[in-house]
Amino acid sequence: MSSPWIEGLRSVALHVPDLAKAEDFYTRTWRLEVAARTEDALYLRGTGTDGYLLALHQGGEQPQIRQVTLRARSHEALAQVQQRALAAGATLIAAPHALTHDPAGGTGMTFRDPHGRVFQVVHGDARHEPAAPMPDRPIRLTHVVLNTHAVDQTQAFLEQALGFRLADRTAIMAFMNCDRDHHTIALGISDNDALNHIAFLMPDFESVMRGGGRMKDAGFAIQWGPGRHGPGNNLFNYFIDPFGVVIEYTAEVEQIDDSYVSHGPEHWKWPSGRVDQWGISAPPGATLKEAQRRILFAPS
Repeated sequence: MSSPWIEGLRSVALHVPDLAKAEDFYTRTWRLEVAARTEDALYLRGTGTDGYLLALHQGGEQPQIRQVTLRARSHEALAQVQQRALAAGATLIAAPHALTHDPAGGTGMTFRDPHGRVFQVVHGDARHEPAAPMPDRPIRLTHVVLNTHAVDQTQAFLEQALGFRLADRTAIMAFMNCDRDHHTIALGISDNDALNHIAFLMPDFESVMRGGGRMKDAGFAIQWGPGRHGPGNNLFNYFIDPFGVVIEYTAEVEQIDDSYVSHGPEHWKWPSGRVDQWGISAPPGATLKEAQRRILFAPS
């Protein structure tokens, strides 16, 4: 346990231009299931205990990220996060309150970091009984990667406001840890502050590969993969959804504890021509890189 306040990543909320199209893709092709719906929002769950993983809200023509939701370890942690986030330069959007309009319920607070990213922290939200992992279906979210034009400042904010710690740092990314997963939030070093990608945990290697084949059959090419990352040691296949959002199937994420030793860019170097441990797939192309810069946080 690195963060005394944050247990992990619960969900990500997006604005999308077409909820019906989103439901068709994320249920039939990506293989989530509908947890709840309202007139202008859709909530999708995996096979794990979380009430939902992905909240899709009706928006305009350009998709946007609405917020990243983290789960607090206790109700008392919400007050601690509020105090620490404000001290670190955040703007409070909502103090801890009952989430009566959220299908998962619980108590939550919301803030905007100094660069415009919106985080919600919840406790006491509804959970499902754990089910046996189902082949080729996502279980939960394992991490979200957010671009940052000021990586040192953003890293310091996550450390001060949320109690995260640096797990590893490469030439292009800082991997931030709060619990057992090697990273829950990673920071992509960039010149903007967009959503880089959302990673969905699959049960195993076979599911990552079969999911890749199913996506390819449905007309969604593998943009990067299959491969195995260095930091986190996880398997990966990357895709772009119908709205331009980058999504990842992953498995075998490294589990760490407070004894884990962080490494810097000098450690995470590959031989010429490689960008992952295996060296099978080509590096990410221009299409993927552009998509990883396109989805910005919705303004206030």
